[in-house]
Amino acid sequence: MLGKVALLGLSIISPLFTFQRNTSGPIPGASARQKSPVNNDSHLLEVGAAPKLRQALLIHGEIKVISYNIRWRSGEQLSKLIKLFRDDAEIGNAAILGLQEVDRKKKRSGNTNTVKLIADELGLHYAWAAPPPPKTDSEEETGVAILSLFPLSDLQRIVLPNEGPNHRRRVALGATVRVGEISLRVYSVHAETRISLDRKIEQLNSVLQDLAHYPKEMPAIVLGDFNTWEGDADRKTNELFKEAGFQTPFHSEATFSRRVLFLPIEIKLDWVWLRGLQSTSYGIDRAIGISDHWPLWTNLKLPNEKKKSLQ
Repeated sequence: MLGKVALLGLSIISPLFTFQRNTSGPIPGASARQKSPVNNDSHLLEVGAAPKLRQALLIHGEIKVISYNIRWRSGEQLSKLIKLFRDDAEIGNAAILGLQEVDRKKKRSGNTNTVKLIADELGLHYAWAAPPPPKTDSEEETGVAILSLFPLSDLQRIVLPNEGPNHRRRVALGATVRVGEISLRVYSVHAETRISLDRKIEQLNSVLQDLAHYPKEMPAIVLGDFNTWEGDADRKTNELFKEAGFQTPFHSEATFSRRVLFLPIEIKLDWVWLRGLQSTSYGIDRAIGISDHWPLWTNLKLPNEKKKSLQ
């Protein structure tokens, strides 16, 4: 529903997006690599796991996957979000979560290591990555994350091509998730808002280029905030991923809502793309108003898996 009013709204709200610049943080764990044009930024990738991991139970050969731009939530809102991730009928008890705008030890979010807190509370493995700091301090950066009931390996921090305003960069994070005997390749992506659509498509394509290093038969999930607000963005995004062998249960449904000049603006920014996996059910949980994005969820049928308890 991106008509003239929505386009006007985007021209107004686009400068309102703010992000947090990463300055510190360790990298626990191994099996992590980076693809970045910037040296000495290993602190922008963090890998870890909860002290007490939740038992991974695979029922009917299905897993639930979530994509959610949490917009650097913290404090009471973060506590509420963690409870939803645990108990909510739609987004609760997911096996894999791909999150965007995840802060780490920033003033605006109470100096919390957000992804570690979520992982510890839910008993999950996790990885977090952020872009290099901008050359100016006019905006602050934040990161993307993958959390999983299952072990993560072959982690890849991808600094996306094409700078945004004030030399701002964005990242994607790739990880291999081992579910029983099946390995899935999963990416959490946060594309730039204020660049041309063609340059944004180049950012998304850089993720597919990383995936090309893996076997074509390997199941894959690419999810996140693609910032596809332009009029032709849906078509070009669909063309890119379908040509790469992906499908999605989500189409033109709005995933973002904000009021601008007393007018509601609802547009599609977020996606979940699947290769070699079947979506048996899916939805957008519009009852959750913690962020200006809504969480996307889908239940996925895994190939050749039976009910089992996985350690």
